[in-house]
This record gives sequence, structure tokens and C-alpha cells, in this order.
Amino acid sequence: MAKKIWKFLSSMRFAIILLLILAAACAGGSFIPQGQSFETYVSTYSERTAALILALRLDDVFHSWWFLLLGLFLCGNLLLCNLLRLKPLVARTRAMGQMPEGEEAGLQAETAQDPAPVFSAMGMRPKERSRNEVRVLYAVRNRAGIWGAWVCHLGILLLILGFGLGQMTHQEYTVYGVPGQRLPVGDTGLSLTIEDFQVALREDDTVEQYTAQVVLENPQGQVQRGTLSVNHPATLFGLRCYQNSTGWAARVRITEDGASLQDQVLCAGEGLRFQDKPELVLFFHAFYPDYVLIPGSGPATQSGKLNNPAYLYSLHYGEQMLGMNVLQNGEAITVDGYEVRFSEPQNYTLIQLKKDRFSWLALVGALVTLAGLVLAFYLQPARLWAEQTSEGWRLFAQSPKGGALFRERFQSAVQNLKEE
Repeated sequence: MAKKIWKFLSSMRFAIILLLILAAACAGGSFIPQGQSFETYVSTYSERTAALILALRLDDVFHSWWFLLLGLFLCGNLLLCNLLRLKPLVARTRAMGQMPEGEEAGLQAETAQDPAPVFSAMGMRPKERSRNEVRVLYAVRNRAGIWGAWVCHLGILLLILGFGLGQMTHQEYTVYGVPGQRLPVGDTGLSLTIEDFQVALREDDTVEQYTAQVVLENPQGQVQRGTLSVNHPATLFGLRCYQNSTGWAARVRITEDGASLQDQVLCAGEGLRFQDKPELVLFFHAFYPDYVLIPGSGPATQSGKLNNPAYLYSLHYGEQMLGMNVLQNGEAITVDGYEVRFSEPQNYTLIQLKKDRFSWLALVGALVTLAGLVLAFYLQPARLWAEQTSEGWRLFAQSPKGGALFRERFQSAVQNLKEE
């Protein structure tokens, strides 16, 4: 019984079953929104379905215990397959270098001429040997091709391990702000200062590139500088820093009787709580560089240029919204004796900082898998030998892969030799 279980766990059938389940799980993880609340799932599906989603961890498929367990089983299956096939493959590789008896060959032919042109046509260089006092020419090529599937399995195993360990241990942080701001990077103790940020536009006002100059400082006061742009990250203190996206920000000034109370930069989507009256909150919803009001539709922008800046805001007192409106440059709103003004619109940059300790393992796995595919599909193991007889030569050829093409090539080479 134990032997049957062991055989099944190391079989290709088990690997296919695991791959089908993992594919179904990935499809489910793509179809079902991840990381949502119970109420969200209830509103989308039903209460029973929402409970089932949470119970089966379908709200976080790729980090669920059963998904990781399936991945471990797949890794174990690949490892067992490779270990069980290692000894037979070594034996096959050695056998390819040994000259078999003629009757073991897959292809045979006879010729009275020197067989050297056949070896040349097959891309082989023969070595002269002697067997039972008979002169023999023997050649073998691409023995490494036997290892193609084995190497490919090893690469997939390393790739899965690298990705899985990376997902379990990776760190990821998001920082956004405008030039001049110094921002903490999560719980790392690092701080990021944005020295400069530029948005390059094309003639049609679409974005061509984002470029940020940043400084990362560790708790010991050491600093590292880098330039980030889309698809061109930088590595600072072991963190991979990516220029992710951008948006609009503006300076918000709150005064009372002419005295400045608050003055800070607010990014679109953020809120500001009044210091003297914390239950009063200002939300900055959106910015319109070239503001226009479209009847029946609402505020919009005609272009990306700062021709007519306008700011969409809302004011809240506790849980009650006092109002929402658009404020243009130079205009102010007054509430409870406070005066609020927006000014100095500028782009903010959103930067992602990631650290994956096992990305190298995934890269090695990808390279090993690629090497395995090259071995499997581009290196055709083959051997060719010729025995001298009193009438001429007997030719033998053998290839465990690509038999039809190999046969045609061998027969063509022999035919060409006879016609010379």
C-alpha cells in the first residue's frame, strides 16, 4: 500500500491533477475580488456564498494555506520525479557513449565507399575503435539532450520555490508626495526625500515619462540617491524603488482673522482635519488643470495644461457633509470663521519600494527552465558508427528523439554517398 502511495505521489498523473487544481484556484482568484470585506461579498453574491468565500479563504487565494499546500505538493512531486529519474538518466548518458551491437541500431545501411562523408553530413566526427579485431568508426553527439525534461523540471521546481518563498517573505511599501517632502517608509526606519519630480508630456498632452530624484536615508544617517522613472527602477539600501504613478496635489492654507493656522500640501484623495476644530474636515477630491463645466455632466478639464486651475472639494462636520463645490485659483471658502484657499497645484509622485529576498532563486529557476527547453527541443541525441567488412562498410545509426527527421537525414547521406 505504501509503495502504491509513493508511486502515485511521484507520478505524472498526480502532477497533472495538482496543476489542474492550481489553475482552477488561479482562475477563481482572478474572478473573485480579493481582499474585500464580508459585506462587500454579500452585496455582490449572497450571505451564504460570502460565508463560503471567507471560510475557504477565496478572498485571499494566493496566500491561503491550501494554495501553499498544493504548491508544496507540486514541488514534492517534481523533486521525487527528478530523484527517481536521476539514476536511469545517468545510465542512459553513459550508454550513449558506448558502442552497441549492430542489431541494436535503429537504422542500418551498407556501402563500399569510405563512410566519412556520411559522418560529415550528420554533423559528427568519428573516432576509430576496434571491436573483435574489426575496424569501427564511432561518433555520438548531443548526449546532453537526454537531460532536457529533467533540467526543465528542476527549473520549474526552483521557480516555484523562489516565487513562493518570495511571496511569503517579501516587503512592500508605498510612499507618495511632492518635491521637498521627507516621508517615512513604513516600519523600516528609512525616510525618503523627494528632491525633484518631472512629468514629460507629448504634444497631445499624454504622459511620455515620469522621472523622480529621490534620497533614501537610514536610521544611522547614511544616504543613497537614485533616479526613478517608469520601467527604470533603482535599488537603494536593498529596496527596489519603482516610479509607479502620479496625480495632482495642491497647497491648502487655512487662516482665521488673517492669522495662518495650517499650511500644508494635500494630494487629491486626501483629507485635512482642522486643528482647532477636529470634527471639521476638508476633503480634496480632484484637480482640473484646465477647468470647464459641462452642463448635464459636471466639472472636467480641457487639457493637461494649467490654463484654468480648479479644485473639487467637500466639507464635513462629523458625519454630516456640509457641501461640495469647485474652487478656482484665487477663490476662498469661509466656514465657521475659517478661510480656506487652494494654490500652487503640482504633480505628486507615487513610489513603490519592494524587497524580495528570493527573486534570485526565481531568476535561476527561469534560466534553468529555459536551458531545459533548449536541451529538450534543440539538442537531438544521436550516435552513428560504421564497421568495416570485406565488402566495404556497414553503417548503423540511432536517435532516441526525432526519429523521422533523423532517418531521412541518414538515408539521404547514405544515398548521396552511393551516387558519388
